[in-house]
Amino acid sequence: MKLFLDTANTSDWEDLIPTRLFHGITTNPILAGKSGLYYPTINWGEMARRAADLGALELHAQVYGPEERYVDWAETFYELGNSAGLRPVVKIPLTEGAIRNIGEIKKLNGAILLTAAFDAKQMLIATALKVDYIAPYFGRMLDKDMAANEVLKHMLAIRNQSLNNTTEILVASLRTAEQIFTLATQGHNCFTIAPKVAIELLHDENTISAVKEFEAAIRRY
Repeated sequence: MKLFLDTANTSDWEDLIPTRLFHGITTNPILAGKSGLYYPTINWGEMARRAADLGALELHAQVYGPEERYVDWAETFYELGNSAGLRPVVKIPLTEGAIRNIGEIKKLNGAILLTAAFDAKQMLIATALKVDYIAPYFGRMLDKDMAANEVLKHMLAIRNQSLNNTTEILVASLRTAEQIFTLATQGHNCFTIAPKVAIELLHDENTISAVKEFEAAIRRY
């Protein structure tokens, strides 16, 4: 099982990454905005060092702006992430223009994630290009009344039936811990989750109640 924390809020990083539950951290411009950050001015070297110091093994960040600048942005991000001592992963949206830049980005020998996937056919792109990750937006599919479970089922089948395929399906846009549990029983093992879902995953009222009973028993003697 590989879990990622889906936020640009470094306070959440400091709270949750030390639990050692998370392999790494994922971010994007929307998450940055919610954390009060202006994406074009983020100091990725500093962010990568903070993530690495807390124990994150990977930091995923998304390209932005004109597609012709993606390669230069990726090169800089790879350099900063590697210098910080973690594995930097460049997130590239599954638009035609962005996909056309992947060949040049792959020449930089860094990890790549294809993001904003909504259709199982996009798994064919990921496997053909031999990228490291693809991120289907499970919750957003449900919002659009799409057959999200079927999409992920087909993506998993494509992955498992592709020879020498190493692309991991990083399920994103998850709203509850129960969704993680359900998808895990179907064979998925890589998820990125928001801090509130992480807190839900960490807490169980029955477990808390049982521990209180243990402590009460100790106090009786």
